[in-house]
Amino acid sequence: MKKTAEIVVIGGGVIGTSIAYFLSKKGKKVVLVEKDDLASGSSGACDIDIILQSKNPGIHLKLAMESAEIYKNLTEELDFDIEYENTGGMILIEDEDQLQVMREFVKKQKAIGLQVDLLDFKEASKLQKGLAPHLVGATYSPQDAHVNPMSVCMGFAMAAAKLGAEICLDTAVVDIKTSKGAVKSVVTNRGEIETATVINAAGVYAPEICAMVGMSVPIKPRRGQIIVTEPVPKLIMGDVLCAKYIVAKYNPGIVECSDDPETRLGVGLSLSQTRNGNILIGGCREFVGYNRSTTHEALTTILKHATRLVPALKEIHAIRSFAGLRPYTPDGLPLLGPVNGIEGFIMAAGHEGDGIALSPITGRIISDLITDGKTFADISSLSPKRFDAWGENRFAS
Repeated sequence: MKKTAEIVVIGGGVIGTSIAYFLSKKGKKVVLVEKDDLASGSSGACDIDIILQSKNPGIHLKLAMESAEIYKNLTEELDFDIEYENTGGMILIEDEDQLQVMREFVKKQKAIGLQVDLLDFKEASKLQKGLAPHLVGATYSPQDAHVNPMSVCMGFAMAAAKLGAEICLDTAVVDIKTSKGAVKSVVTNRGEIETATVINAAGVYAPEICAMVGMSVPIKPRRGQIIVTEPVPKLIMGDVLCAKYIVAKYNPGIVECSDDPETRLGVGLSLSQTRNGNILIGGCREFVGYNRSTTHEALTTILKHATRLVPALKEIHAIRSFAGLRPYTPDGLPLLGPVNGIEGFIMAAGHEGDGIALSPITGRIISDLITDGKTFADISSLSPKRFDAWGENRFAS
């Protein structure tokens, strides 16, 4: 392992490897450190969706659309099969109240430039087989896509390595040394790396890295559970969510206070089908610390909800399940950029369930900020400094 580096990236998921790639592409000497293996955290325990329809209108959706454009040519750029497929996607609507919410959501998304429309039940049924007859319709966008997250992670890492980056696995960060308010080195279990720039891309473990420099950030793990079915012939048209998924994603207070198990667990439909034919059925949103176990209650509730909306799933066997942790933030947006008080310490974490979709654009943004001091869009709303005013981003005395 090198003893010096221009930049040290902490985290070997899709965010960290993307940043390492885009920085290496600009000629920077990068060392990426990961305490376990590539994609061993959230990037290896999620679904395959690059879904734009679930993003809040505003900077969130704008960046997701830019990221989606990068994905179109990423296989060729990385010279690695990331299993990208432009599938399209839909959000199922169960009742008139949901329809009204989604009508307004779609209106705002279309104003930003997303190709998305409202469909009635008959139109939705032509795109997705086996829908429940009580559904009143769906939204549809042809811009949603699929990708293999672990392949994305591996592709970024290998491309970065070809450009000169050093990828250090089984390398845990144990301390970050600072002097006069600036980063000086990163101490790992395999040695110390002198550097003036550290990028915290550690996902749900980003708060632990922040604590090493006396800083706290409001990133919390939010568990999601997914069921995997046996391989079956093509059934799911692309990315299929439900309107309740949107509610669970952006309204955690409502979710936690409910007496209804489905609402309390943050259950919202998420369906996708892999290249091999396995269907991924999710998901839920739970604040249970760093517990990555699956639970009988959540899995049965997820399946009950999914089969209510898509009864065709009842005839398919489930073969396994898994859980992952999303890096949640209070406003649903990631922390991107430098922090107050520590020169050379840069955040790139807090993407919650949008890390896969936003990984390419995150790599581009962070590399732009480091090499050029600016990026193509106004990302002031994503600055870690926004939490200073909330009293949630504090430095230890």
